[in-house]
Amino acid sequence: MPSANVWEAGFRAAVKASTPPGWTVTPHKSQVRLQVRETGAPGTPPRNQSTVIPYRWEAAAQADALLRIRVISQLYDGSLADAAQQAEGRSSHAVMDWPSAVAAYRHQRIEIQAVTSAATWAKKYAPVLSDSVAAMASRRPPADAQTLFDLVLSRWQPGSRSRQIARQSLAGFLTYAVARHGFGRAWQPSPAVREARIPKRDGWPLSDAQILRLIDALPTTHAGERWRFALQLLATYGLRPEELRHLHPSDGGITCSYRKAAGPGRRTSPRRLHPLLIRDLEGSPVDWRLPQRLAVGEALPPLGQPGKGGEALRTYLMRQPMWRSLEGEVAAAGGTLTGYCFRHRYAKGSHAAGLPFAQVATAMGHTIEVHLAAYARFQPDAVGVAYEMANQSTAESGITAALRVR
Repeated sequence: MPSANVWEAGFRAAVKASTPPGWTVTPHKSQVRLQVRETGAPGTPPRNQSTVIPYRWEAAAQADALLRIRVISQLYDGSLADAAQQAEGRSSHAVMDWPSAVAAYRHQRIEIQAVTSAATWAKKYAPVLSDSVAAMASRRPPADAQTLFDLVLSRWQPGSRSRQIARQSLAGFLTYAVARHGFGRAWQPSPAVREARIPKRDGWPLSDAQILRLIDALPTTHAGERWRFALQLLATYGLRPEELRHLHPSDGGITCSYRKAAGPGRRTSPRRLHPLLIRDLEGSPVDWRLPQRLAVGEALPPLGQPGKGGEALRTYLMRQPMWRSLEGEVAAAGGTLTGYCFRHRYAKGSHAAGLPFAQVATAMGHTIEVHLAAYARFQPDAVGVAYEMANQSTAESGITAALRVR
């Protein structure tokens, strides 16, 4: 269990981030006291309000208390006591069931099924579910699932991935609430309703020559040398930026211990990396001796907090003149340059070498299904190759026949 100082500081920070300025929490006889401080007109004293909400001041109750506080803040219209009473349920028992159903669903996914982490809950579930609880506590609550979807999803951009995730999170909760908490059939989401996605632009694979230009153009500073090492690893092994912090020397090679989510309760396995060497303008492979340099402890650049490796890479590259020049080249060719351009180069080069899909997917650390969805475009045109071989065979037969006539 986290220490009192740690969870209390996190709880207060979460309240501050989830409510308007001036909202704070303090303990009151082992319960949570919610306080609001409003600054009045110049020369007038601030206006303070407080109310005790029915949650204990303890780490185990902070998630449920935060959900209730977010609902109260959305209902607040000058009177903290009225907003708290409204959130408690006023005259509708159905409204009272929503907070408890959300809390039970959170416990089910995090504690019992262990398919969702607390961080994922806070990012993907809490926003849309707290908005839903607030909507149900309003003066004119929605009467069915579709009306609720239309109301609470309006703050996400249509066609965005974040809106799709919000719909999936709310649909999962409603399905659970109908099955386990007595919600009526009107709250069962329709499986036929899906979010229309904005087409995603495919990332662009940099050529070996472009990668060499970028690496050669990096500054010869301490930071530049670290990032040079990082880009060499990314390009040679087709890594995700986040994987740079999970590399280990192993039997003369490199192993990656990064485990990416691969469905409910599943993660990819650690894998041994297989190089696809960059080739120079003369077609000769460039061996940067990456396993040996990793084995002797050559430093990589700082990548920030876990999960933020891609952002750290993007921030550094955007400051490099050569990267901006390459962005222009790629845009002129109709593409989009991202931090995954090195990984795309690895996929395209692997398929150009004739490696089977299953082997390339394994080398890149994802399932065949994911590889087909993301990288099938890099597979050589089998139809074109077949016709080229047929034409070559026809031409060779003609030459042979002519020689026989002679």
